[in-house]
Amino acid sequence: MSLKTSKTLLALAVAAAAASPLASQAQDGPWLVRLRAVHLDSANKDSTGLDLSINDKVIPEVDVSYFFTPEFAAELVLTYPQKHKLRSGGTEIGSLKHLPPTFTLQYHFTRLGAFKPYVGAGVNYTRFSSVEFNPAVQALLQPSIEKNSFGLAAQLGADYEISKGVYLNVDVKKVQIRTDVKSFGNKVGEFRVDPWLAGVGVGMRF
Repeated sequence: MSLKTSKTLLALAVAAAAASPLASQAQDGPWLVRLRAVHLDSANKDSTGLDLSINDKVIPEVDVSYFFTPEFAAELVLTYPQKHKLRSGGTEIGSLKHLPPTFTLQYHFTRLGAFKPYVGAGVNYTRFSSVEFNPAVQALLQPSIEKNSFGLAAQLGADYEISKGVYLNVDVKKVQIRTDVKSFGNKVGEFRVDPWLAGVGVGMRF
């Protein structure tokens, strides 16, 4: 075998070795869809003096991620409007619904085999609706809340590939959800829901 031929074969071997991980990554589609069960644990802080709170609950969540590269992705988190009891000092005074879609940009750590942790940060928009107060509270205070909330979101999670393209997922988010509280049209303070959202679920990448 000539020296020139040996160099050519060596160059091809190096190129194949370098291309192998890229080819493996290329087999992963850019889309990842997950279904999670999420426990919503609210901070329940307010500056109204009414000691406002909503109940914690488990909610369904669907998220859609798009991978721009093997490491960088964008995620949109969705659910349907969630109904909560509204309390003042432990006494139920009404109810409301909130719809809290969240958008994050993520960095995924890809060199740990099937275990793929990630961190993310982004924004949340929450729409409050179907806000109802008990008749006595409505007559006494004429209360209302701001219907729109914009805030930041932080995220930490991990996927574990159990078979090709199928993942188990754990995910924790901290989200800013806040609204102004009014009485007779005048602001009396701010209610901070600011929940922790801890979820487990399954995902499929394609």
